[in-house]
Amino acid sequence: MSSQNEGVFHHKGHADLEAAALPDPGGFDAHTHIDIMGLPVDGVLAAASAAGIKRVVNVGCDLPSSRWSVSAAAEYADVYAAVAIHPNETGAVYREREPVLAAITELAESPKVVAIGETGLDYYRDRSAREVQQAWFRAHIELAQRTGKALMIHDRDAHEDVLSILAEYAPWPPYSVIFHCFSGDVEMVQQCAAAGYVMSFAGNVTFKNAVVLQEAARAAPAQLMLAETDAPFMTPVPHRGKPNSPAMTAYTIRYLAALKNIDVTDFCAQLQATGTRTFGW
Repeated sequence: MSSQNEGVFHHKGHADLEAAALPDPGGFDAHTHIDIMGLPVDGVLAAASAAGIKRVVNVGCDLPSSRWSVSAAAEYADVYAAVAIHPNETGAVYREREPVLAAITELAESPKVVAIGETGLDYYRDRSAREVQQAWFRAHIELAQRTGKALMIHDRDAHEDVLSILAEYAPWPPYSVIFHCFSGDVEMVQQCAAAGYVMSFAGNVTFKNAVVLQEAARAAPAQLMLAETDAPFMTPVPHRGKPNSPAMTAYTIRYLAALKNIDVTDFCAQLQATGTRTFGW
């Protein structure tokens, strides 16, 4: 186990997660990174299943993690994959853009790849120049549209440019664009809903200081929502500060259902329907 994941949450023996386990039809983790959790995949998936999380989408951020995601999806029935170069990683491969993009394109043809991502723009960090990020974002958009896979977006401090670039490729079929770890406000929810974009909420929506994000989740149409962990990051309350795990999607789903005043069983059924429409599984 890597030091990053020392003390990582396990399902067994934690009565609070046992109590939080979802009723049928259960849920799924729409965005996770098991490859960097430093834990056996079997155990991670078993803990998730015990919490009612029956599927996970493992998301690539570079070529090695995209390959890992495809390999894990081929090995495990409950794992699906997304492949792309994360915006923060685009600068590192800019000089090798054509062969790296060709490799991502080949991976995208794998039968259990359900999305191209995570891609998009990150103006919070300066690891890659904005024009480089934008060029890769457009390349990923074009790959998603060619393959008919969903586009999974990383958008950090870049709402205006992300929405503007997406508009260049409009109209988008319903359920074909996902804002991973949605970070917008009510106004952005309205823009995304009008365009048919899916908004995926992570554990940070449960934080006490996330008032704007909670208002956004309350305003989002239930049929355009997903829930995710972004594990091992964004751990929801009551385990904030500890490494995250797909099992903890159960907390976020229950929190969102309560926030929106929807019965948790009904909310799970809606999430499952949205997942099927978005990922085609």
